[in-house]
Amino acid sequence: MAVSRDDVRHVAALARIGVAEAQLDALVTELSGILAHMEVLVQVDTTAGAADEPAGMPLAADEPGSVPLARAREDGAPKMRDGFFLVPRLATHDDGERSA
Repeated sequence: MAVSRDDVRHVAALARIGVAEAQLDALVTELSGILAHMEVLVQVDTTAGAADEPAGMPLAADEPGSVPLARAREDGAPKMRDGFFLVPRLATHDDGERSA
């Protein structure tokens, strides 16, 4: 399939890309080469061996429950109370005033 100068202009207009007249011939050549390459790739037989091999990584079994942590949560927090992390108040919030 060959691409014409009008095809390049049309695609450029759809993509809202400004293409100079001097660039049209180079773009026609590049796009025609890409489409010729795609026509070759379409002819490759990809069905051989595809059903024999599993696709991707094997899936892990679904197991309910949480994953145990390597260390206790308390090891990563300077202070905790009732199972919650205590976060220091920001310096910008010390005055107690609220902005509207």
